[in-house]
Amino acid sequence: MKIEEGYIPFAGYQTYYRVVGECESGRLPLLVIHGGPGASHYYLRPLDIIAQKYGRAVVYYDQLSCGNSKTPPLPDKWGCSFFLEELSCVRSYLAEHYGWDRLHALGQSWGGMLAMMYAIGEPWHGFGHEGLASMTVSSSPADMDLWLSEAIRLRSYLPQQMREALEQADVDGDYERPEVKAAAAEYYRRHVSLNPSEALCPEDVTPPDPVGDQCYHFMQGMSEFVVTGALSHWSVVDQLGQIDVPTLVTSGAADECTPIIAKQIADGIPGARWELFKDGTHWVHGEQQEHFGAVVEGFLEQNE
Repeated sequence: MKIEEGYIPFAGYQTYYRVVGECESGRLPLLVIHGGPGASHYYLRPLDIIAQKYGRAVVYYDQLSCGNSKTPPLPDKWGCSFFLEELSCVRSYLAEHYGWDRLHALGQSWGGMLAMMYAIGEPWHGFGHEGLASMTVSSSPADMDLWLSEAIRLRSYLPQQMREALEQADVDGDYERPEVKAAAAEYYRRHVSLNPSEALCPEDVTPPDPVGDQCYHFMQGMSEFVVTGALSHWSVVDQLGQIDVPTLVTSGAADECTPIIAKQIADGIPGARWELFKDGTHWVHGEQQEHFGAVVEGFLEQNE
């Protein structure tokens, strides 16, 4: 497939982007927004299948301070408004340089939170969302308090020693103890990815990203089970009814985005459709690549 890579100037730095494939006649590109906050686009590359099988360009970008979009720590900038401005900048660049003033968007986890805020508009931003043909919200919360309470509930099903190790780490801040790492690995295996090494795309060089980690700690907190950062008590539940973009909600049955979290979004957005993938975790787009790609592509075709 054709692959193009480049950088988009933003906030005095450079936002990395990657375009996979090309759009056949009548098809709009799919812009993919990664999670974290602080992750990168690598783990979403199973979505390349949409370009491979369906003749639709798939566009990824690494949010500033993440992946290939290297910066020093930016605690004075990190926040919802900053990353929404970057999303708008990416869209403007794609319109100017590729002619893609209309496109679909898929946001996974934190990326879905960004997509919802982008589709809502005020009070999150004032630059509009014209040309957004559809939105897929993949394994994302609309309310961080519910997300946290569900994570704690899922943690409670771990063996007692594992549960207590994770609880103690959130008290004393020592996440390097072997028992804590083992407990976290079991939680991730159950709810984040059945195949952690595959989720990290080992065919690519993915060195440790300390600035991305700092971004996560600043926005979320020190673990899955505390939300002490900028996203503490974040919610768009009362604004979901404002969204006028055709929306697909996706999640896995074993996902840390539990059915009650996904259902809150599906119920709140007018006309939204929800696809629950049996046995899927937070990385269901990789675990069930063919099925996930077919479901998303079918939705995109209905909303060109």
